[in-house]
Amino acid sequence: MAELFSPAWMERFAAEWNREPDLAQALGQIDFASNIAYGFVEEEAPRGFLQVLKGQVASAGAYQGQALNWDIRASVDQWMKWISSPPGMTGLGMAFTTGKIKFKVGDYKSMLKDPRMATPFVKSFSVMARV
Repeated sequence: MAELFSPAWMERFAAEWNREPDLAQALGQIDFASNIAYGFVEEEAPRGFLQVLKGQVASAGAYQGQALNWDIRASVDQWMKWISSPPGMTGLGMAFTTGKIKFKVGDYKSMLKDPRMATPFVKSFSVMARV
């Protein structure tokens, strides 16, 4: 397995994202477009980057200072737990409440209020597990 959030890992994640109808197609129906970064809470900058246009990942790789709509962070151990056993909506809600997942950029609460975004967000964790 490539290192978590490395360019190679992000490219594989992007390919799996685009193949997953409950993620790419669901977000495409709402014309979802965002720059999303992933990383570790203890680091200043995120590591991985996805550019999503109409639900599909258009580019993936290393974060290189791109403007972000979402910057999602957790500890290495927490990411690995979620990759081995993807969380559901309740698990992610608890992770947010207890600080195990942090959004340095992006409004987690407003996303959760919109099931058209919340359901694909939860699905993204099971897609990570396929990388």
